[in-house]
Amino acid sequence: MPASSTSISDPAYLRARAMETLFERLENLCEGAIAIDRGGRVVYVNEKYLASLGLKQTFEAIGRPIEEVIPNSLMRKVAETGEPILLDIMELGGEQLVVTRMPIEDENGKVIGAIGFVLYDHLESLKPLLARVAQLESDLRLARRQLSNARAARFTFADFVGTSPGIAQAKELANRAARQSVTVLLTGETGTGKEMLAQAIHNASSRAEKPFVSVNVAAVPDTLIESEFFGTAPGAYTGADRRGREGKFRIADGGTLFLDEIGEMPLQLQAKLLRALQEREIEPLGSDKVSRVDVRVVAATNVDLRKRVSDGTFRPDLYYRLNVLSIDLPPLRQCLDDLPDICARLLEDISASGDYVSARITPSALAALARYDWPGNVRELRNILERALILSDSGRLTGDDVARILPVGAELRSAAPARPAGLVVPYAEAEAEFEKHTLEQALAASNGQISEAARMLRISRATFYKKLAKFGLAAGPASV
Repeated sequence: MPASSTSISDPAYLRARAMETLFERLENLCEGAIAIDRGGRVVYVNEKYLASLGLKQTFEAIGRPIEEVIPNSLMRKVAETGEPILLDIMELGGEQLVVTRMPIEDENGKVIGAIGFVLYDHLESLKPLLARVAQLESDLRLARRQLSNARAARFTFADFVGTSPGIAQAKELANRAARQSVTVLLTGETGTGKEMLAQAIHNASSRAEKPFVSVNVAAVPDTLIESEFFGTAPGAYTGADRRGREGKFRIADGGTLFLDEIGEMPLQLQAKLLRALQEREIEPLGSDKVSRVDVRVVAATNVDLRKRVSDGTFRPDLYYRLNVLSIDLPPLRQCLDDLPDICARLLEDISASGDYVSARITPSALAALARYDWPGNVRELRNILERALILSDSGRLTGDDVARILPVGAELRSAAPARPAGLVVPYAEAEAEFEKHTLEQALAASNGQISEAARMLRISRATFYKKLAKFGLAAGPASV
């Protein structure tokens, strides 16, 4: 019998019908439904759910405790607390199900049971969403660590910019190191980003939630280096803290200890470091007790440790213990293809730390930078870019801006003087003039875009930059 006009306008009637309609729709659309009473016993299960539960008939579940039907179910918790669990992933029979659980109330609002619906029984369609949620959770954890932990590592592999062969190999080995807890030795010239890569390894490892402790071995006085590493017992020597002091190994327990300039470690301390690495035990200065530590060591050096070993200033057994996985970081002069990307990242960092909102670099500036040999590598490059921005009025760095502050001898070469008409030109000079003219044409055709000009000539950007510097050419006005 159709409802009267009075009942249709009755709020209680509408609410009751809405609930019935919602239940009917959910039951039809979902992959399974089950309900329990206040005591946690099953009072309803639909036929769709039977196969997933390993049942043939609904009566097999009715009256049984929910945990006998669905192990580790949270339905009883919902019935007892009255709090819904709106979205969850539940494992059942080796499958992952997306479920929702809600309390059931009587007319007076008292919780009398709970009902659960299986929304999805296949997660393939939700993978992009789940991956995004996982990434957001990872980013949130990293942000919290950086805010709350003064010893948190700041850099990730995304900060180690570059795709040239040397950088790509270093990143591939570093990714392998992150998946293990092996000792890593980073080698390379000063300023190549060894500590940045060490932090990236830490942040990509299972130790990411633990401390990252960095020590520059060369900066610690010889008289303090043992206590700096291993700590001191209370009253170990005159003037020592009566409460004792924790060393860097203890502070880094569970995390990563980065030892920069390891080649400068005094010979007499190397044996104690070797024992700490091999036995995972430390003995504070002035103590006769050893304690266990769980620390992954990443060491770095800009000197040839093998030569130090042959000279007798570095223990061979410690060298072999540190050199479980060696990663060589290439100098900047070997990665000129990556110069635009590296400069862009450095300018982002500089802009974030100063008032350089519109900071950008032009192809002519990149060509000037590519001519220089960069003995200080990326650290020196950052210094040059920051100085150029300070002296620039527009924040748009050109070849002239860079050439003015590069060290003496790094400025662009001037063009060769013109020769008298009729003079026979040697083959080598004619070839050079043709090469220079070809470069100029490519720059003009690409409106100063280095990448496009190099593509036209079918050479790499690094080769193009070198040839620009060779002939004293500057790229056009387009910015990168």
